[in-house]
Amino acid sequence: MSTNGHVSNGKATKAVDPWNTRLNTSLKEDDPEIYELVQKEMYRQYSCLELIASENFTSRAVMEANGSALTNKYSEGLPGARYYGGNEFIDQVEEVCRARALQAFGLDSSKWGVNVQSYSGSTANFSAYTALIQPHDRLMGLDLSCGGHLTHGFYTPKKKVSSSAIYFESFPYKVDMKTGLLDYDKLEENARVFRPKLLICGASAYPRDWDYARLRKIADESGAYLLMDMAHISGLVAAQEQNNPFDYCDVVTTTTHKTLRGPRAGLIFFRRAPKGEKHSDLEDRINQAVFPGNQGGPHNNTIAAVAVSLRQVADPSWREYAKQVRANVRALAENLKKHGYKIVTDGSENHLILLDLRPLNLTGSKMEKICDFANITLNKNTVHGDQSALTPGGVRIGAPALTSRSFKEADFEQVGEFLHRAVQLALELQKNAKLIKDFVVACEKSQELAQLRKEVEAFATSFPMPGFDPSALDASISHH
Repeated sequence: MSTNGHVSNGKATKAVDPWNTRLNTSLKEDDPEIYELVQKEMYRQYSCLELIASENFTSRAVMEANGSALTNKYSEGLPGARYYGGNEFIDQVEEVCRARALQAFGLDSSKWGVNVQSYSGSTANFSAYTALIQPHDRLMGLDLSCGGHLTHGFYTPKKKVSSSAIYFESFPYKVDMKTGLLDYDKLEENARVFRPKLLICGASAYPRDWDYARLRKIADESGAYLLMDMAHISGLVAAQEQNNPFDYCDVVTTTTHKTLRGPRAGLIFFRRAPKGEKHSDLEDRINQAVFPGNQGGPHNNTIAAVAVSLRQVADPSWREYAKQVRANVRALAENLKKHGYKIVTDGSENHLILLDLRPLNLTGSKMEKICDFANITLNKNTVHGDQSALTPGGVRIGAPALTSRSFKEADFEQVGEFLHRAVQLALELQKNAKLIKDFVVACEKSQELAQLRKEVEAFATSFPMPGFDPSALDASISHH
């Protein structure tokens, strides 16, 4: 744009002041350093095998909404009750998002409501806790080492790590140490003694479904609220590929960027009831816990992007995607079991598996590192019985992202072969490199690992890439 003004639609506009001239320049022109890093990250996503269970590739439409002018608007409060003017269109965006959230999960608006303003799943959880219980009230969630989440009350013998452990009294429940399956009997026994006010279900690394009827019974015995954090499996729940938490839970929270394939945000669903009955005040309590309790103005651009992704979830094709995610996980699990690897719970019912590397005397940290060198992205993860989250005994492997790139069962069998080669290389390299820093140096020097990376990159780049066109990436930038 010229600083001398210009003509637009036949109408002359005033000149741009010198201090505003950068407001209409491209990212490439305005900030080449960040532009280059964005380009490199886009190529990394395209050329890697993305196996982190909590990641996915969102759509171009979602990214367009998330990068829209809606980011400019402040809108503290709820639709129709804002603290700022000029929100007539923002109100409509949020109303659309709320309606689509209920539709995506087949919920009756007279029985369920939803707050769509949470910045993330973690803030959604803490807002829900703020609404449901008081400081120092008791809660129970799945232990982190057993596949639970930090926000479900995690602490160590020396430190209360999560705010949910700092402000509330936490008593984690565990899985059976032999099978890796959730120990409902022990949970029930401990709940009868601990008497929690809030029972949390949901996980970040548990490969099985949930018995909500049993959990409801346990919660009722203590007079506790039952909250499901379905962040990891919400896309599968929407497709009816998992048990339905809405049949039994009082509150359901989720992120929107995992199996829902949207932007990074959080949702809080709550039961509705006539005045004077149980749950009749949940809507006000949760809305007030979000704002002004834990947040300021919502991110309207992200809410619009969530609405776009939820419209996609409501499409009949979504169920085919969810079915394929589960089929791909099963194919990968069977491939790895064929090679003799130990899979936690001996399989999976959802979107992920946990690979237990302890029988090989290989840590999850080393497996994560060597996979990074091989253009395979996954994460180290504790396995039940682990004593440290820094040197865990396994890795978590998920299928949502590569399923979004049109990978099928046979493709995941090939992924399993790549993982097998990475493990065998890791075992060989660590013979002379016990410490992680020495292991990294050995990875850098390994010709076999360089060859594996080359093969992985060729394989990954043969699949389509959601959200952007890889051929349009800036050819002047080195991606390595």
